[in-house]
Amino acid sequence: MGGDHGGGKLVKSLRGAAQKYVGVAFFLGFFLVLLTYFTLSEQFAIAAPNAIRRTAPATPTPATPVVAEKTPTQLPVKEEEAPKPKPEHEQVQEKPPPVDETEGHTQTEESPTQTEQDQTPVDDGGSSGATVPPAEESAPAKKPACDILGPWASDVCDVTANVRIHGSERTVLIPPTIESGGSNPNPQSWSIVPYSRKHQAGMNVVTVRELATAAEAPACAVTSQVPALVVAMGGLTGNYWHDFSDIMIPLYLQAVRFDGEVQLVVTNIQRWYVGKYRHILARLSRYEVVDMDKDDQVRCFPGAVVGIRMHKEFSIDPEKEPTGHSMPEFTKFLRTVFALPRAAPVRVVDGSERKPRMMIISRRHPRKLMNVAEVTALAERVGFEVVIGDPPFNVDVGDFAREVNGADVLVGVHGAGLTNSLFLPTGAVFIQVVPYGKMEHIGEVDFGVPAVDMGLKYMAYSCGVEESSLVDTLGRDHPAVKDPESVHRSGWNKVAEYYLGRQDVKLDLERFEPVLLKAMAMLRE
Repeated sequence: MGGDHGGGKLVKSLRGAAQKYVGVAFFLGFFLVLLTYFTLSEQFAIAAPNAIRRTAPATPTPATPVVAEKTPTQLPVKEEEAPKPKPEHEQVQEKPPPVDETEGHTQTEESPTQTEQDQTPVDDGGSSGATVPPAEESAPAKKPACDILGPWASDVCDVTANVRIHGSERTVLIPPTIESGGSNPNPQSWSIVPYSRKHQAGMNVVTVRELATAAEAPACAVTSQVPALVVAMGGLTGNYWHDFSDIMIPLYLQAVRFDGEVQLVVTNIQRWYVGKYRHILARLSRYEVVDMDKDDQVRCFPGAVVGIRMHKEFSIDPEKEPTGHSMPEFTKFLRTVFALPRAAPVRVVDGSERKPRMMIISRRHPRKLMNVAEVTALAERVGFEVVIGDPPFNVDVGDFAREVNGADVLVGVHGAGLTNSLFLPTGAVFIQVVPYGKMEHIGEVDFGVPAVDMGLKYMAYSCGVEESSLVDTLGRDHPAVKDPESVHRSGWNKVAEYYLGRQDVKLDLERFEPVLLKAMAMLRE
């Protein structure tokens, strides 16, 4: 009995010790689990992808480039609003078909935002009805053939695959590529006006259409080894300024990359334009110009660009597509085309017998300079050799370009004749005489900003009321004389009628002399 009692005590002692150790082990285990939980939770919280996205910096908005030397006074244009119509500053009757006098300039479309550039076009303003299905996450989005920037900027299609162009039907067909398996399950179609002013009346529409299968492609009647560039003439051409602003400069931007190895396919063709600017067109393309509207053959090309796009009025913005080009580059191109010898003006040096040359652009139309003889005599007293430039329509562009290139200073009243500033040597002085009637903004947009972009030394001389013929023809009490603002409020037609169509200019020599002295000083710099 005593042995059993001793054994019982031993069992109870061992059982108590075991329970104590189990409690300690449980406490340590719980502490380790808790420590592990907090450690892992902190790691997952630091590495969470959402946390990285929330703290990522936003992409900065690119700054608008600033024009050197002079800041143009242009109003911003909103992407989704119709810009305030800018006037068609003049319509010189230079071509057989009449130009609509009431048609105004449209301000150049601003560069689209990054969001707009990244969006796949769904509709081109109701004309194409093209839709694009959402892309699979595992596959890159299909790049559309046509770049639709919005309701006002011109649309451009850049097709790097084979195309079929049926000119008389104004269609550009894009068969599916071999790489795509010869089929396109989601073909798109675009309606393109291949002119720099998208909503210009009377322009033909070209349809660019993807084909679902290669079997739909018509047979080739003519096969070209170089790509096509589809462009429209007509519109506001016939006015010398529009000839360059609306067609030649935008055409250069699209064609120059091909170095002549591209064929122009032209709708709304103007044969006088092809003849007058044949030297420039021949440098942009070594091939015969195709009259698209009369071409009933199917032509096959290894690629095509359909449409041209204006950067801004009568100028180039190096930041806009196609990027990297500039007005000094374009004027250098023109000097090459016409073999113009001077790339820089004369530098005036004291004691030199060589006089800088001033060209005064003469006008037979309204806004003519009534006292050109007196202005010439004043310029000669200041120290200039003066020549009068009077370019008729039928003179070869190259002939007059050589005369302008020989000038160091160009002077003229606002009008299409000032387009010849393109042929001045870089660094020459350009003086625009702005007619009376609060026309400074128009003068700035049409010639002031482009002159600075060309690298010219630009000055604007604004005429006062006493320098306008309207005082004599209308009287001082006429609203066009005493209240130009009221004429502007009445609409562009009245502005054009009075200040561009019925006004001549007689310069105040005392007011104008300091401008000529400053021009001479600029040539000393």
